[in-house]
Amino acid sequence: MTRFTIASFNVKNLIGPDKEFYEFLSYTPEEYAWKKDWVAEQLIAMDSDIIGFQEIFEEDALRDVIDEADRRGEALNQTALPDSSKSYRKKAIFRKLVYQGYRDAALAFAPNIHDGAPGQRRPGLAILSRHGFVEPPEVLQELDTPLTIPLQELGGAEAGHYTVTRLSRPILKARVNVGGEQISVFICHLKSKLGEHIKPKGADFAREANLLAYDAAGRAMGSLRSGLRRMAEAWVLRREILRELDLGRPVIALGDFNDGEHAVSSEIVTGELPFHNYAWMLRHDAKNENDRYSKQEAEHITENVERVRLHSAEKLFVRKSLRDMVFTSAFGGVFESIDQIYLSRHFHPDYKKRIGGMEYFSAFNDHLTDGSHPEAPYNKLASDHGQIMAHMVLGEDL
Repeated sequence: MTRFTIASFNVKNLIGPDKEFYEFLSYTPEEYAWKKDWVAEQLIAMDSDIIGFQEIFEEDALRDVIDEADRRGEALNQTALPDSSKSYRKKAIFRKLVYQGYRDAALAFAPNIHDGAPGQRRPGLAILSRHGFVEPPEVLQELDTPLTIPLQELGGAEAGHYTVTRLSRPILKARVNVGGEQISVFICHLKSKLGEHIKPKGADFAREANLLAYDAAGRAMGSLRSGLRRMAEAWVLRREILRELDLGRPVIALGDFNDGEHAVSSEIVTGELPFHNYAWMLRHDAKNENDRYSKQEAEHITENVERVRLHSAEKLFVRKSLRDMVFTSAFGGVFESIDQIYLSRHFHPDYKKRIGGMEYFSAFNDHLTDGSHPEAPYNKLASDHGQIMAHMVLGEDL
C-alpha cells in the first residue's frame, strides 16, 4: 500500500512586501512577515505531499514561504523527534511528528495572463509535489478555440450566443506518479461571485459601482454575468477532465470553485447524477408511451454516466465519519464549502475496480472568523479560506 495526502490551499493574495496588488492594497514588510509566518505554519501543520495553491501573485513569494516552512519544520524535527537517547524512540506515534519538508519537491507556477501593472495585478496558481511530475505541467487560460455557447429562446427561436476566449484565471494540470499510479491533478480557481459590471467607454467606473446611486437591478445583472462566466469556466475544466478520463487516467480536481458542491457550476465539473433506473424512462426516440429503454440499455447508460463522474472527498468523508459539517468559507454569518477536492471513481469505495481510496479528510479552518477571533483584525493577513486535505491510500487490498 502507498499512502499520500493532497490538499487545496487558497492563500489569499500572496505577494512580496511593498508591491501594490489591487488598487491601494499592498503589504508592509511587517505585514508580509506576518503573512509569511502564518502561511508557513499552515504548511507545517498540513505537511501534505501534494498541494494546489490559489491566489499566488509571485512564484518568489511562494518559494520564500516554502523555505520558511522547511526551516521551521526541520528545527521542529530536531526538538520533537526521539533519538537513541530516548527510551520511547520506537513508538509509532512519532512518525506522525516528522515534518517531511519540500527540499526535493517540484513546484510549478501558472501566472495569470491578465496580470497587469501595480494596482491591477491578477493572481495565478501553483502546485507543489513531493512526487514530482511525470511531464511538465500544462497551463490553460487562453483558449485556442473560443468557447461559444449558443442560446435559444423557449419555443426554439435563436437567441444569440455567449463567447469566452480567456478564462479569468488559469487551469493547471499536472500528472503525478504516486506508488506506480499516474494521477492527473487539476488545480483551478473559478470566477468569483463578485459582480461583473461593465464600465462605459470613457468612464472612470461602472455605474453599478456607485453605491450612493444604488442600482439593485444593475448589480444583479453583474452577478448574472459572473455566474455565467463561472459556469463557462467550469465547462472548460470539465472538458479537460473528460479527456483524461477517456484515456483511463485517475483524476483529482481541486481548488477554489467559488460555489458549493450542489451549485450548477460544480455539477458541470463533476458530471450529472445518474437516474436510479433508466428502464423507467421514455426513450429519446419514443413513438408511444411504452417505448422505454431496455434493462441492458439502462445498464449501459448508467455505466456511461458513472464512468466520468467525480465525487466530493468532503462528502465521502461525511458519509464515512457521520460528521455533518465541513466549511472552508465564512462570510456574513454563512459557513459553507467553496473549496473542494473531487475524485474520479478510481478512488470511490463502491467501485469494484478502484485503485485506491480516501482514509481521512482534514479541514484547517480555525482561523476563519467574522471578526470575533482573538487575533482580529490582524487575521486579515491570513487566508479567508480554510485548507482541505484528503488522506489517500493506493493498493488492491483496501
